[in-house]
Amino acid sequence: MYEAESEFACQLADAAEKEILKYFRCPIDIEDKTDTSPVTQADKNSERIMRELLKERFPDHGIVGEEYGKENENAEFVWVLDPIDGTKSFIAGVPLFGTLIALLHNGRPVIGVINQPYTQERWVGVLGKQTTLNGKKIRTRGCSGLNQAVLFSTADETMFNLEDRRRFDVLCAQTKIARFSTDCYGYGLLAAGLGDIVCEADLKLYDYAALVTVVSGAGGIMTDWSGNDLFDSADLGGHVLALGDRHLLNETLEALHK
Repeated sequence: MYEAESEFACQLADAAEKEILKYFRCPIDIEDKTDTSPVTQADKNSERIMRELLKERFPDHGIVGEEYGKENENAEFVWVLDPIDGTKSFIAGVPLFGTLIALLHNGRPVIGVINQPYTQERWVGVLGKQTTLNGKKIRTRGCSGLNQAVLFSTADETMFNLEDRRRFDVLCAQTKIARFSTDCYGYGLLAAGLGDIVCEADLKLYDYAALVTVVSGAGGIMTDWSGNDLFDSADLGGHVLALGDRHLLNETLEALHK
């Protein structure tokens, strides 16, 4: 199921990758959006190219993208695009950014792609199938407790308000290792069994929609900071938690609510 759509999602990733690599580690103009986050021509061009391909192949499908907004967002099938998740890393020449492509069916994620153009790594998650990294099946790892956990997070200065930062710091203090500025790459590492927790806030649909099937298809779980399904959650703060071992959930939630 969803074989044609997942193949097409990879074609979208190929098209975006080709455009993004023209600009990576090259001089590039940087604009500030209304929320003060940066955007580049690489972000805009790659999303525009993906949208054009989608309208050709699936004209009845909806699109939600970071740079060009929503079209037919109440359709049965909706594609969610983040052309460069981690634009700050991209601008700085750090290969921790990625292109995120998701397909929602009746509002639920059924396909997710994380594509890192420079390192040539591609995670593909499809509902009901095991997640792959460059075509090889991967799984998350077990973790005996927070004190043995490796945590990833973007955790930049704009992600957390004061209370969220306090809660996040309590969680980090209980882990074995915490690594920051990972953007979507941290979720890919978790899915590949190289980390245990990703904890973030202030995320939008295009920031996490593609990650859900990647993480869950590798054996992990994604919730909000109260343990609720992200697509049933009433949380308006964009609080996202990914765990490689679902047995960590209660201990992690306890740390976040101290």
